[in-house]
Amino acid sequence: MSELESPWIDFNLYLIAGRGETLGRNLEFVVEEALRGGVRAVQLRDKALTTKELYETAYELRRLTSRYGAKLIINDRVDVALSVEADGVHIGSSSLPLYKVRRLLGEKKLIGVSCHNQVQAITAQEMGADFITFGPVYYTASKAPYGDPVGLEKLDLVTGMLQIPVFALGGINRQNCAEVVSCGVRGVALISGIMSAPEPREAAKGLLTLLPPLDQGY
Repeated sequence: MSELESPWIDFNLYLIAGRGETLGRNLEFVVEEALRGGVRAVQLRDKALTTKELYETAYELRRLTSRYGAKLIINDRVDVALSVEADGVHIGSSSLPLYKVRRLLGEKKLIGVSCHNQVQAITAQEMGADFITFGPVYYTASKAPYGDPVGLEKLDLVTGMLQIPVFALGGINRQNCAEVVSCGVRGVALISGIMSAPEPREAAKGLLTLLPPLDQGY
């Protein structure tokens, strides 16, 4: 294990959850189905919620993830993460600076960073991120505002340069998962591939069979 790799990254499938991808189903129901399918890390990301709604949803997801021995990461909101005793936060370019987030959270919480190019990825590692998501690897409507897909070549380059875990993000499914894994990623981050699946539990189970094993020292 590299000195920069976090011992807390005990997952290879990173589920990004919000109400907009559930096809009208209850968010907690879909997340629990995913947890039953083997998901061990959930990021709550729903920018349409008020602070109160976000807290209440985070509280319910903390209850669920704790029951299944899974991690809960809150998108951007350090205050909400602390209030529900989440396992960490995920930040982007418009969030608080990483060093400020670390100071607020402490050393025992995870910080993930959304990266879309090589410079962002290297900077995140240098600033103390525990892991990054990198993408979009393929075209996906939810990530179109971040520009053209980065593709497999850039994904392979970034995973080769970094010592912290990299989770590929954007348009990943069972058909292309193998070529993503071949780039050396720690795992994949998914939204609609599970949240919008007719059977989220089975979707999670199927994807987990294609991902790197968890016994690699992370």
